[in-house]
Amino acid sequence: MERAGLIICRELSLGYEGQSVLNHLNLHIRAGDYLCVVGDNGAGKSTLLRGLLGLLPPLAGTIERAAELKRGAVGYLPQQTRAQRDFPATVEEVVLSGCLNQKGRRFFYSAAQRSQALMNLGKLGVLELRGKSYRDLSGGQQQRVLLARALCAASRLLILDEPVTGLDPAAAQDLYKTLNYLNKKEGMAVVMVTHDLRPALRDAGTVLHIGRGGTFLGTPAEYLASPYGKRFKEILE
Repeated sequence: MERAGLIICRELSLGYEGQSVLNHLNLHIRAGDYLCVVGDNGAGKSTLLRGLLGLLPPLAGTIERAAELKRGAVGYLPQQTRAQRDFPATVEEVVLSGCLNQKGRRFFYSAAQRSQALMNLGKLGVLELRGKSYRDLSGGQQQRVLLARALCAASRLLILDEPVTGLDPAAAQDLYKTLNYLNKKEGMAVVMVTHDLRPALRDAGTVLHIGRGGTFLGTPAEYLASPYGKRFKEILE
């Protein structure tokens, strides 16, 4: 049985002020996919995420989104800035802010939304931190809290931009294990930009390489056998 399509890009070109960064991309993201986006710095990986999120209109081509994604159902975990790491709020308040799109005209979060926030904190193993200040947490704890926040917005798709940047190896592996669980056990589609090739090739079902010499889309094994993947292979050995 074919899985439902979430996002379809046809001959997509994206860029800024009329200058194209990413050209003629064809991409189909389905329910339950795990797509890792890798490649050269400045080649358009984060630009693609902005396009998928609807934050950047196409210069050419089209992006089609399933109706459920237009109503929300997408969680986004961006790269953290130093200012965001020092955000003066409790863990529970940060996670609840993921429900903002669901508040409508209400001034307060509903009991169901509060329950959802606590459930996601528990799912990510940080429920005991709910009353602590976000700025006092370790980098790994902060990323888990932000992932719980993203899950409050997401029911079908998670989009992540370099989620392990600044994390120590143990915290990074914990985050990858959590993403793998959400994908394999709960059917959450994952689209992740990363420079960390080893977990990308271990966990992903599909790899999209975006480079200055072009793009490649295929399985991890196909990627490593391609001209694009061969020059990255030595990093893994």
